[in-house]
Amino acid sequence: MKKDTHPTYYPDAKIICACGNTLTTGSTLKEIRVEICSKCHPFFTGKQKLVDTAKRVDRFKKLMEKREEIRKKVKGKSPKKS
Repeated sequence: MKKDTHPTYYPDAKIICACGNTLTTGSTLKEIRVEICSKCHPFFTGKQKLVDTAKRVDRFKKLMEKREEIRKKVKGKSPKKS
């Protein structure tokens, strides 16, 4: 069997969440950074949290605001009679 083919194992590797929670586990990486953990995940907390890295929710909200503005402008005008 060849020597030094396996990566180094760290039994005290740290998992660090964006919310600030840290966990200790065994891994081949010394430090792992994650966006969501069991402390802040909506399934475990029961609270809704939007994770929008591509800013799609903000873009959708802006589109809906523009749509409402246009509807208000159109609603205020009287229809043309021929």
